Amino acid sequence: MWDSVRRVFALIRKELLAVLKDARTRNMLMLQPVLQCLLFGYAATLDLSNVPYAAFDRDHSEASAALLAKLDGSGAFHRIANLTEAAQMARLIDNRRVLIVVQIDPNFQRRLSAGEDAPVQVIADGRNSSTAGTAMGYVNTAVESFNADWLRDHGLPPPPVQLVARAWYNANLETRWNLVPALVGTITMMSTLMLAALSVAREREEGTFDQLLVAPYSPTEIMVGKAIPAMLIGVVQATNALLVAQLWFRIPFAGSYVTLYVGLVLFLLAAVGIGLFVSSIAATMQQAMLFAFVVMMPFALLSGMTTPISSMPPIIQNFTLINPLRYAIDLVHRVYLEGVGLDRLVPDLWPMAIIASVTLAGAAWMFRNRLE
Repeated sequence: MWDSVRRVFALIRKELLAVLKDARTRNMLMLQPVLQCLLFGYAATLDLSNVPYAAFDRDHSEASAALLAKLDGSGAFHRIANLTEAAQMARLIDNRRVLIVVQIDPNFQRRLSAGEDAPVQVIADGRNSSTAGTAMGYVNTAVESFNADWLRDHGLPPPPVQLVARAWYNANLETRWNLVPALVGTITMMSTLMLAALSVAREREEGTFDQLLVAPYSPTEIMVGKAIPAMLIGVVQATNALLVAQLWFRIPFAGSYVTLYVGLVLFLLAAVGIGLFVSSIAATMQQAMLFAFVVMMPFALLSGMTTPISSMPPIIQNFTLINPLRYAIDLVHRVYLEGVGLDRLVPDLWPMAIIASVTLAGAAWMFRNRLE
């Protein structure tokens, strides 16, 4: 038994040296989580903080000025133009200078004072429907705040129904609080799957695979020696992503690190199993990279990181059941933001355990057949 352990440790050391001896590869593996977290945290956000808009105030009253002041003071809008004629609206939107135009009709204040409806038109650039929809939602919030202030300042009764919103686990509804923790699973799987997929293919291209065949290694020992280095590097990358989330973006960690890493290790087993299975059928590193990319892209798209799984068609939702990244992202979110324990994570843990068992068993079977 100890001889087998020593052989496996020797193979692990060899794999780590093969991956880390190249400075470019080492820097890529260590810096990739940090750079991707920073990139997604700042660039891939759905939050709007500087929306360019134009105001077409046809009333020029105290009330219309107060409404536009609500937009300017919200922190989400930046007024770049005060229009004087309707023809200017089309030019600004066509040239993408503004995302929305707020048009206030004449007699706006008179209608409000008389208790009548005072329409305000919002014209949005629908070429980016997601951003336009979010911006119009911000405008609606500003209008509701204006209505409440107007009723209070003029001694009128408040609306019979008032919505009081409160968000749990992400009080400010910041996109990066959802996105950056999800990258812990995504980046880890991407690197782990790629390293495992390239491990055997690299041996074949470098001509050292035949040496493994004549060495006193069993197929199981070879597979373990290939899997553990990829998992170790995956754990390091997950730790780097966690450090960026907590130390740079200041996203509070509510759970237990032990719980998080137990779930991540189980997830890495599933990712390594998929990577080793790909590696066992790829003859070259180019094939291994291509197969890994083909596998990784659907996993990322069907993980729920950017698109809620509940919004997908039912048949697509069924395909996500075999995606370990789906469960990993849900696990990281629940531990990181909610602070749940292992007993609450069973719906995520047992599917990953089944996927890991199937993929590792399949990879071992393929290894035995290829070695024999």
